[in-house]
Amino acid sequence: MVRSVGLEEELLLLDPRTRQVVPGAPTVLKEFREHGRGRARLRPATDEVDAELFRHQLETRTDPSRDLGDAFAQLVSARRTAGEAARAVGLATAASGMVPLGGEQSAVTTNDRYRDMVDTFGEIARDGGTCGLHVHVEIESDEEGVAVIDRITPWLPVLLAMSANSPFARGRDTGYASWRAQVWRRWPSAGPTEAFGSVAGYRATRAMMLETGAARDDGMLYFDARLSVGQPTVEVRVCDTCADPGDAAVIAALVRGLVETAARSWVQDRPVPRWRAEELRAAQWRASRFGVSGDLVHPGTRRLAPVRAVLDALVSEVEPVLAEAGDVGLVRTGLDRVLQAGGAARQRAAFERTGSVEGVVDDLVARTEASWDATELRVRS
Repeated sequence: MVRSVGLEEELLLLDPRTRQVVPGAPTVLKEFREHGRGRARLRPATDEVDAELFRHQLETRTDPSRDLGDAFAQLVSARRTAGEAARAVGLATAASGMVPLGGEQSAVTTNDRYRDMVDTFGEIARDGGTCGLHVHVEIESDEEGVAVIDRITPWLPVLLAMSANSPFARGRDTGYASWRAQVWRRWPSAGPTEAFGSVAGYRATRAMMLETGAARDDGMLYFDARLSVGQPTVEVRVCDTCADPGDAAVIAALVRGLVETAARSWVQDRPVPRWRAEELRAAQWRASRFGVSGDLVHPGTRRLAPVRAVLDALVSEVEPVLAEAGDVGLVRTGLDRVLQAGGAARQRAAFERTGSVEGVVDDLVARTEASWDATELRVRS
């Protein structure tokens, strides 16, 4: 079965002169709605661009598609739509997991839900303006979805390492490849989850989170993988927004491969590997700290292993499904690219070249705008 995939990513809005983020989303969205899309492009998504929790962010999204080339084209189209609208009002967009330099980050989008989140969660919410990539994969039922979540969770830190694109925050290098992952896990409902065991187990956890106020509503169940709200999908939320949309497509291929592989394992009644929450947090911390520049926790052995060995193990885990979907070449090409220079490495290289975080921001804006003209996925035969 080739399952449909949908992508959501969050982008930063910046003043290109100061390189700081600005609360410009209402102005940019007004420009978009009044003047529509710019240049002709491949098929755009139905609802490309929207607001996020804070006004220095935009959210873009794709329609569900079984063709990753189509999903990639929609992602690129949405980036261009958002970027052209921002440029028309004197701003710029950047694909990064964190605000690198600073700026006005406390302006909340005019929405009762968002205001209540900030009132309830205080400083956790005020630091919540990070940018992630969310991958939705079609499921047939909640039962299948929970079985999938229980089986894919140990692999999610590997995806985080691949996407890591947020080493700078508040004008300095944090020492982490993905500082976004550390900031995001402050939400009481965020992070990796132990096996739920059943839909009843998932719903019991959900009910407890809502009753205690750790989550305001279902949309605030910020698990690394969850049953999507209002859509028949598993939603994987562990990744940074990628500077290169091709990296997002590779991650989408791997998430789809993991979901289908896990669903088949469930049908065959294979046991779920049992991981303690402490083990999962350790694996995620390692991925957040080093990205693809250091050893990662191998989900098969639960010990540290070279990143190439861990990525090869991930591909081996899902390769039959990748082959059925025609995604093997895409994934192999993408892994080579990420290992040569992931998002965090590119940001640090920009700092070395320019000697400043301002230079990092300029590089992010340039890379984001260059991605508007991507026309096809790079695939090794």
